[in-house]
Amino acid sequence: MAIDYARLRSVTVRDIIRALGQDGFFFRRQDGSHQRYQHPDGRRVTVTFHKSSDTFPPKTLRSMISQVRWAEDDLIRLGIMKP
Repeated sequence: MAIDYARLRSVTVRDIIRALGQDGFFFRRQDGSHQRYQHPDGRRVTVTFHKSSDTFPPKTLRSMISQVRWAEDDLIRLGIMKP
């Protein structure tokens, strides 16, 4: 199922980091404003931000979601997208 990215307009850094933790990702390392998270199954994602209240541009959000291989069902389960 394709993800309707129009429903993901105001996702904050805080929301993404919380969802990563709920899905089993752990903080790996940080290099400046880039935080890297890894999942025990090998998936990795880089979260770039300056403040935890920052919202992501659509292209950045799409890139992160594809890196962690989340489907629309995952986004709903993690509370990022409303059903």
